[in-house]
Amino acid sequence: MISTPSRILVIDDDSTSLFVLSGYLKREGYTVVTAANGEQALEHLVRQSFDLLISDLRMPGMDGIMLLEEIRRRDITTPLIIVTACGSIASAVEAIRKGAYDYIEKPFNPDNLQLTVERVLNYHRAVTENNQIKAYLEEHFTFQNLITVNPAMKQMLGMAARVASSPRTTVAIYGESGTGKEVLARAIHYASTGMPTRFVAVNCAAIPEQLLESELFGHVKGAFTGADKEREGKFQQARGGTLLLDEIGDLPFSLQTKLLRALQERTFEKVGGNDSMPLDCRVIVATNANLAARVATGSFREDLFHRIDVFPLHIPPLRERKDDIKQICVHVISELHQHLGKTVLAIATEAMDAILAHNWPGNVRELRNRLERGAILTSDGHIRTEHLGLLQQTEASRDGEHAALPYTTYTLKVPNDALALASLTSQILSQTLARCQGNKSKAAQLLKIDRKMFYRE
Repeated sequence: MISTPSRILVIDDDSTSLFVLSGYLKREGYTVVTAANGEQALEHLVRQSFDLLISDLRMPGMDGIMLLEEIRRRDITTPLIIVTACGSIASAVEAIRKGAYDYIEKPFNPDNLQLTVERVLNYHRAVTENNQIKAYLEEHFTFQNLITVNPAMKQMLGMAARVASSPRTTVAIYGESGTGKEVLARAIHYASTGMPTRFVAVNCAAIPEQLLESELFGHVKGAFTGADKEREGKFQQARGGTLLLDEIGDLPFSLQTKLLRALQERTFEKVGGNDSMPLDCRVIVATNANLAARVATGSFREDLFHRIDVFPLHIPPLRERKDDIKQICVHVISELHQHLGKTVLAIATEAMDAILAHNWPGNVRELRNRLERGAILTSDGHIRTEHLGLLQQTEASRDGEHAALPYTTYTLKVPNDALALASLTSQILSQTLARCQGNKSKAAQLLKIDRKMFYRE
């Protein structure tokens, strides 16, 4: 993938300095735009975006600090480097206090200039990406993202929202595979008062027993063969945030005692170490197992069960909340439109009947996967039963018949401009074709479009 050169706006009232500085930057491969003063710089910023601003400190009218204050007042987050002459370092430091990223001195040293520019660009790029990731996670892993009209589900989410403000309380999430236990855990995490976005998840069933203790608690150098350096465990990595212990029911019996001690004393030790380390994170456990039954059979410690079952949350399976299915379909298809870039207008009535009749052993995860399959297979934006691959089929499908057009559809009211446009286009084509009594050539001529457009409907 070819990367686009960074765009830099250089501002200086001295034409010679402007020429020299922009020349250096152009030779390094940057796209450079110049401005003779702060007012011109603001005009450029209104019309286009930049990755970096480099402004002289001393300029008549609007100087570098005044320009910095103005762009921040306008909520422009583009980083700015101040250019200063020898003897003006104090003013440059003042500019940094007010939000400038760095400063460079005249006369320009090409190596220092390049290092400063790259450092600021890389730092700002990392900050921007982190903010985007944070925004994405907070948008996709919140209680609002858990679609439900089901009373039992609503009650459970209300309890989850209340425990989110108690970051030292251990939460146990119970539910079948695919019900969204990790999604709920993340929602609790991001709703927690004062919680940073450090969320660490570990699947206790996916890691070999001989490695799991080190994975959770870390180890010191020389703790065992191959431990050639000290290593952080998940408890350390989650400090200040949340640690999700998924499939806690499969935690080896030999590690259950150590976990119990860590939760009770809020401290732990690395494998091979003697120093106690603080347990500085919220612990959420999740399982699809019946832990009480495992306690009865002796495969799970009773004292650990009571220690983690402080605040239990039970996610009902999808088959017990089928009143949520249509809303979940709308939400998933809206996401698929963005993910796949493909418009889905409707689910055919027989397909929706099949969806509602299905038992969904894989719960919401299975429903999401089936809808994604259907969105990929449909060629006209309408998901039919055969696109889903479900065992439940309509009587016509079992007889080897295909639904004939026109068919009844369950229209999904997805809040998306692209979907609305596609739906409007479909209506125009259908109405024009009916007006022309099914004559596609005549309808195409009337609308001044290619006749092939009608074969997509």
